[in-house]
Amino acid sequence: MALPFTRLTLAFKGDTVLGNVLERVASHNGDRHLVLEADGGLDLSYAQAAKRVRRWAGGVAAAAKPGERVVIATPNGYEMLLLCLAASRAGAIPVPVNSQLTKSEVEHVVKNSEATLVVRSATEVDGHEPLATEVAVDPGDVAALFYTSGTTGKPKGVELSHRSLVGSLARAGAVPPMLTGRYEAVIALPVAHIMGFAALLGLACAGIPVYLLPRFNPVRVLDAIESRRAQMFIGVPAMYRMLLEAGAEDRDLTSIRVWGSGADAMPPDLASRFKKLGATVTLPIVGPIGEAAFFEGYGMVELGGGAAAKFSPPFLDVGLGSDAVGFALPGYSFQVVDPDTGDRLPAGKTGELLIRGPGVTSGYWGDEGATAATITDDGWLRTGDLARLGPFGTVLFEGRAKDVLKVGGYSVYALEVERAIEEHPDVLEAAVVGLPDDRRGQVPAAAVRLADGASLDPDAMRTFVAERLADYKVPTRWVAVEELPRTGTDKVKKADLVELFD
Repeated sequence: MALPFTRLTLAFKGDTVLGNVLERVASHNGDRHLVLEADGGLDLSYAQAAKRVRRWAGGVAAAAKPGERVVIATPNGYEMLLLCLAASRAGAIPVPVNSQLTKSEVEHVVKNSEATLVVRSATEVDGHEPLATEVAVDPGDVAALFYTSGTTGKPKGVELSHRSLVGSLARAGAVPPMLTGRYEAVIALPVAHIMGFAALLGLACAGIPVYLLPRFNPVRVLDAIESRRAQMFIGVPAMYRMLLEAGAEDRDLTSIRVWGSGADAMPPDLASRFKKLGATVTLPIVGPIGEAAFFEGYGMVELGGGAAAKFSPPFLDVGLGSDAVGFALPGYSFQVVDPDTGDRLPAGKTGELLIRGPGVTSGYWGDEGATAATITDDGWLRTGDLARLGPFGTVLFEGRAKDVLKVGGYSVYALEVERAIEEHPDVLEAAVVGLPDDRRGQVPAAAVRLADGASLDPDAMRTFVAERLADYKVPTRWVAVEELPRTGTDKVKKADLVELFD
């Protein structure tokens, strides 16, 4: 049987936008399966999903005018994605919000975006005449607003164009050829965050159906992969850690051909362990052979998803270094600059990473000050990430700019210290923050999640880390926690950690 994604690029034209992308992909896939949700949720083919988008678009068009913002505040699931596509088809600007937000946080998004319609269930826009043709828009227009996680201050609405969200989807046809046999990806990501949104839309365009869990649960994810013999899983590094803790190495995950990760730096040893749990191919009588591949993307909401990627094929650990964000994707350019002067830095020198390309946001909704501070006059995005240029055009990640501690005049990268602590066999995960110090300005402090049965011995931990890092990088304060505070995409909320040391 011919692979469905080999011809999908024919569906993409210069006028493909968020409001017609699913219909164009559905024209090539028809009754092929698109999504199955856990717990008796949606079970749709491409044609059925496109029909719902047309119908719901009619309901949005009856309540909102083109260009108006429509907040999509439904529970997490594929319905949220389809409602966003429906709002866009009606010419409106969808604003998806995380179902875990509080009432006041949702109210902030509604007020800030000046939304004229809030959709909390698809039933609210159902029952209208279907919108047969999408409202005409320019691919460069704002297609959607994605609100940042809000780890510092109030969330801001990131403007993403149709070109940003849809323009690169033709590349979804270039799926690794090892994906043969049963096509299915298991996902448990929040759709209101750019990684989940882009992953679901990209998989749909690649012709790969999805088994979607509305909330991440490591045991249920392992059950789904094992019982359904799925070939892909896409998650964030924190999810992979939890899968290991839930007994991933005791499960039969050999159906997996590709593991995918994003949103945070993936520890190389963690990626290697999961590669070994999958397989390259399963042969009759012989059974599974080889190991899986690992794909990691680098991006953020201000980039409309990914701007760099690295792919580690079976048996080769190339690209798995946690400090490498990989190679720039087509159309993107990287440069590293001095964060104080803005001068470009040569290879090997650490500075702030700037990115320019088709996915870069046009700015923050209604916030000219934040836009000017983030986007340069010539279109470069200040990522807030520290990096250095490596060989062969690679970019090496050093950490977030705000995660740099100043200890006695030295710069200490939190990521480097965290990786050293996580080498300890009792440590499942570490997060490092800076605490004020009258003599040295700041001192490192570490919060750690420990393995079952382990106890925290600060002196032993300090000795362990001192064998790997300079003295000024070794945390002086330690605390054991059952869970680390996280954002909707499972990034650690560093600001909340400081309170643990008061």
